[in-house]
Amino acid sequence: MERFLARKPEVLAKGPLALILVEDATAVAATVEHHIGRGFRHILLFSDQPQDLPEVLASKVTLLSYGTRRPDAHVEAVNAVIRAVPTGTWLYYCYNAEFLFYPFCETRSVGEMLGFHTEERRPAMLSYVVDLYAGDLTTHPDAVDLHAPLFDRAGYYALGRIGPDGQARDRQLDFHGGLRWRYEELLPPDRRRIDRIALFRAAPGLQVTADHRFSIEEYNTYSCPWHHNLTAAIASFRVAKALATNPGSRDQVGSLTWRNSHPFEWSGDQLMNLGLMEPGQWF
Repeated sequence: MERFLARKPEVLAKGPLALILVEDATAVAATVEHHIGRGFRHILLFSDQPQDLPEVLASKVTLLSYGTRRPDAHVEAVNAVIRAVPTGTWLYYCYNAEFLFYPFCETRSVGEMLGFHTEERRPAMLSYVVDLYAGDLTTHPDAVDLHAPLFDRAGYYALGRIGPDGQARDRQLDFHGGLRWRYEELLPPDRRRIDRIALFRAAPGLQVTADHRFSIEEYNTYSCPWHHNLTAAIASFRVAKALATNPGSRDQVGSLTWRNSHPFEWSGDQLMNLGLMEPGQWF
């Protein structure tokens, strides 16, 4: 990774770029294919293992050797890319078995969406991580079912974010819901939020933190002061995988379904209609 970024190759010259951290072998090709389909110019795939991608995908992907299984592995990787790309480059990061959705994503590219967001003088975009999970852990013991996933259609809420001075931060909220809320006793407190600033512009001195926030406070806001802005969603199997396979939780999770489990349609409109992302002023 370090050698590649130090060369500052041409693929880093213009965004939007997607950074995908591969933590295990689950749905790696599907994750890459999904984000290529969203219109990212190039994908940086971080992994500590070789990845055998179909040839049709490989031309738009650079595989970088990196220890993705360490705690908070995203911090070093994302910050290294921020330093390597030109100021103002739009970046996005996620993990394998996570899939980006945004308003009208079936007909508009991520570049079109970010072009509008840039015109609104926004340097970052709030994303909600919406947990996906298999309905039957017997047939899908890792909780991953790409063909018939479920998600929670209710149970989401936000709390005011308090700063070190004890005051509420302007236009910042802590969002909760999904599996992180229903199984919060199995998750450490700093892993229970579902908000992530997954789309952002590189800036001098900008750094991502372990809890998926940024060192520049304006990046952590959900909208500008004068009106609502676009938000996005990341449909993710990551928490479901952890709950179903980690020794500390797998014996306590008999089924991930509940009364508000609902089939996921792989549709941006479905997420938008449920209020899990919004178009702001973009129509």
